[in-house]
Amino acid sequence: MQFVKLSAPLLFAALVHAAPVTAGSCESLASLTLPGATVTMAQPVAAGGFSIPGGRGAAAVSNLPAFCRVAVTLKPSTDSEIKMELWLPASGWNGKFEGNGNGGWNGSITPASLATGLTRGYAAAMSDLGHEGNTASFAMGHHEKLVDFGYRAAHEMTVASKAIVAAYYAQPIKESYWNGCSGGGRSALMEAQRYPADYDGIVAGSPALDLTGRSTLAVWIAQASHKTEASYIPPSKYALVHNAVLAACDAKDGVKDGVLEDPTTCGFDPKELECKGADGPDCLSAAQVETARAIYGPVTNPRTKQTIVPGFERGSEAGWATMAGPQLFGLGGELFKFIVFQDPNWDYRTFDFDAGAAATTKAENGILNTGDPNLKAFMDRGGKLIQYHGWADPQIPPGSSVRYYNKVLDTMGGTAKVQNFYRLYMVPGMAHCGGGDGTSNFDMLAALEQWKEQGKVPDQVPASRTREGKVDRTRPLCPYPQVAKYKGTGNTDDAASFVCAAP
Repeated sequence: MQFVKLSAPLLFAALVHAAPVTAGSCESLASLTLPGATVTMAQPVAAGGFSIPGGRGAAAVSNLPAFCRVAVTLKPSTDSEIKMELWLPASGWNGKFEGNGNGGWNGSITPASLATGLTRGYAAAMSDLGHEGNTASFAMGHHEKLVDFGYRAAHEMTVASKAIVAAYYAQPIKESYWNGCSGGGRSALMEAQRYPADYDGIVAGSPALDLTGRSTLAVWIAQASHKTEASYIPPSKYALVHNAVLAACDAKDGVKDGVLEDPTTCGFDPKELECKGADGPDCLSAAQVETARAIYGPVTNPRTKQTIVPGFERGSEAGWATMAGPQLFGLGGELFKFIVFQDPNWDYRTFDFDAGAAATTKAENGILNTGDPNLKAFMDRGGKLIQYHGWADPQIPPGSSVRYYNKVLDTMGGTAKVQNFYRLYMVPGMAHCGGGDGTSNFDMLAALEQWKEQGKVPDQVPASRTREGKVDRTRPLCPYPQVAKYKGTGNTDDAASFVCAAP
């Protein structure tokens, strides 16, 4: 069957006028006619616990309000099969819609993501990005599925969700927000760049915005770690390097607290730990020193000497097992196996950082990376964008977020103009999307709502750290390039003792 692609306004009109639904009638949503899509289920779910039957997604969620669960299959191309779910509060809807992102190559709908939005009063949606499983194998020989994963699934889900929400509540959506981290952060920036009318506000957490760069970094580190048997740094030495970094740089920000406020100011060289004699637990061999230097990067083209992607920052050592472990980081390797070289038996040891980089750029072809710094269309319609990234992230180099932010500044007229709609928060000590030694508990969606709906500019975002179930530290998160500076008096674990200021 051939379907005519409709824009969001036309789709909304088609649904509202061609298939009217009584507000609050969940079951009747199954009769909606969606161009290029099919509503496969619309059923009310009672308050309490819930898990998606069939084992899809994460563990069961509890304490949910009553909601209408809608499942849809989207087919924007003949080779597409995008599954999505939309959870609609049966009562207490806040008038807003939340789109949720996925991580890695994830082809799953996680109840926890939907539940979080639902309990805040949102109509919340999530898709499987057009495939099942958490590998890139779906893309080999299926270009349209790669396009779905790259950007189309999130957009199609959004268009369909908005129409269903409007039909269910018989009133327009007040605000639409996207919330995602890692791969979901990549989708967030893709939405702002490709579909600026989809969302009024966007949270892009620890975004894999340079997905091919992250994969290239994984190969770079794996090659360095396994160049020889002596090159591998055992996990037992991670703390050795981390403690040396803290000893060299922790106090540079005025507070000795086990966290680097701005690791780019730390020039620690792993050679300082080089063994004077034989290799031992309290030093690094000469080969391990070179591996540590490779982890800190950047990755460079051997012919042009140009930087391909930044490395990881000082302070990230506790997470080095992610990419410097016994095997190549799987999420990175799969890009080359199934998309770039389309060879499941591809060996990372054969990768050339000149010819391989060119092949990667050709295969990516604007589908996966989100490096377009022109956000004018999103800005012009009043959109607000909050991006955050942990300085100690061991999976996606935090420098990639800084580099993108600076590109936006250069493209769009500098800080004075850009800060009115786009702010970046670099989180000291935070690992990938959370965790680490820093204050990694915060609510960026709340900050975004207040900015978009109340005009409250997020000059700082409150954050905390929890240890053994108790909050033991609070700090303000500051818009980059500002940092949290100690006032000189007061408890260094209390946010009130800090002020956001230029570095």
